[in-house]
Amino acid sequence: MSLVTAHDYAWIRTSPLFRHMMGSGYTLTLIRGRSPQEVLRAMEAEPCGTGEGTAGLIEADDAHRAEVDSDYGDGSYVAGAFEAPGEDGDWTVVLGFDGGLGVPCAKALSEGGRVVAHSSNGGKPIHLFHWFEDGELRTTFESPSARDGDSPDELVPLLREVGFPLTPEGEHDNSAPIVDGKAAVLALAERLTGVRVTESLLQDATYELGLLPEHPAEEWTGLVIDITDAHGERLHKEWTYEEIAAASDRAGRRRTHRS
Repeated sequence: MSLVTAHDYAWIRTSPLFRHMMGSGYTLTLIRGRSPQEVLRAMEAEPCGTGEGTAGLIEADDAHRAEVDSDYGDGSYVAGAFEAPGEDGDWTVVLGFDGGLGVPCAKALSEGGRVVAHSSNGGKPIHLFHWFEDGELRTTFESPSARDGDSPDELVPLLREVGFPLTPEGEHDNSAPIVDGKAAVLALAERLTGVRVTESLLQDATYELGLLPEHPAEEWTGLVIDITDAHGERLHKEWTYEEIAAASDRAGRRRTHRS
């Protein structure tokens, strides 16, 4: 197993490509046991030929966005996929400048294999990590000390090894050295896949391109607030969609009456 740590990914902070990824918002996904073409089909992507390096991927994505510029809020984008050697064979690497939306079918793609993904939503402080194994979301987090998933603590030893400041129990360790969290996430992804992501790997690959459709947001039925304060006092309140809609309607009528 690779003993890579966050230190091995220090290059990201001087990389023009990484700056573009962070500024645009990106998702980088690694899938074991699936070809690039199979992955793009699963993502319901319309084939768009190939692109040479990230320059070709960015050019194709920019051209698409220019075409839909008049349709404000269009969430479709062009993703690129290629194969790279890793643990237990080749992996498909998918890069998309999607604002950090993530691969919509990662759980299904992990059936019989593994999917590891990380993302950023483009300049805003939301950076996510996901590990899927054989159809299960094993671990996901924004902050490594606040993990979720079917086995949220399974990665704690690896998280500590790559540099995250955690105690052996997985809590935040204030006494540990400060670490570049994004570099640590890339190191963690390599530990789980065996794929060493470098600037040249991304820049020089020949990408299979696919236009991903905009995926509609899931319909929501209510809102839950569940907060426990520092004194142990808990606030738990649930509102249905109908209650929220009625309250919004009443507020609108009051504003109209005052005006």
